[in-house]
Amino acid sequence: MHIEIQDRDQNIIRQSVDCGYGCALVHQAAYNEGDQIVIHVPQGGLYQIQLDETLGNQVVYLEKEARYAIPLQPALRTCYPVQAFLGSMHLLTLAKVEQTCRRNLALNPYDHHHTQGIFPQAKANVETRGEMVFAARNAIDGNFANHSHGNYPFESWGINRDPKAELTLDFGRPVRIDEIRLTLRADWPHDSWWTEASVTDDTGETYTLALQKDALPQRFPIKEKVVTSLTLHDLKKDERDPSPFPALTQIEVWGVEA
Repeated sequence: MHIEIQDRDQNIIRQSVDCGYGCALVHQAAYNEGDQIVIHVPQGGLYQIQLDETLGNQVVYLEKEARYAIPLQPALRTCYPVQAFLGSMHLLTLAKVEQTCRRNLALNPYDHHHTQGIFPQAKANVETRGEMVFAARNAIDGNFANHSHGNYPFESWGINRDPKAELTLDFGRPVRIDEIRLTLRADWPHDSWWTEASVTDDTGETYTLALQKDALPQRFPIKEKVVTSLTLHDLKKDERDPSPFPALTQIEVWGVEA
């Protein structure tokens, strides 16, 4: 297994070397527009990756080849720490994960619109004004700061006032889940909130979640089952609240590997 940095023409700029329990790539230069990180592993499975120090080490599911377009354009960077992917010294690491305990299977701050082969992934049928600060990927980045809205660290999934908004979470493989948690954006009184939400998994089973006006994670235990994806939908806004802006800070799906 190894990591590469490729330029916009897919020429290899730098490649990792074996290091410790996996491999490491030290890139002593600034990234250029069009650069991407390419990960090669012998088989799909769980791996620990670090593609930028500000986003840290994360356990994700990788396909045999995974690609990550480095976000350098200002419009793409608003949902990241200001120093992410900048500077002239970068450490990237990759290691195989042998086993994990019960955890949040939805967590992946390395997801974005152009991520390929790195799971979980979040996609939505609507994102407010198409801005990255309101992209679906923000709901799985592990950041719970929810008392404001806008640029990092207050990124969220914004639904552009659309009652038909849906967010689909793809795990990339079967997982055994037992609990769903939602953290609403709580920039009140600017924000409104949902009184109810539904989650339907890829087997067709739907869970109805009764929500409260609460800034903390709201937990919903479910009967343990194996799924590969689920969709959050039918978000019902509190009609008594005059604000038209409910939003989601985080969705967590707790469980173990199947």
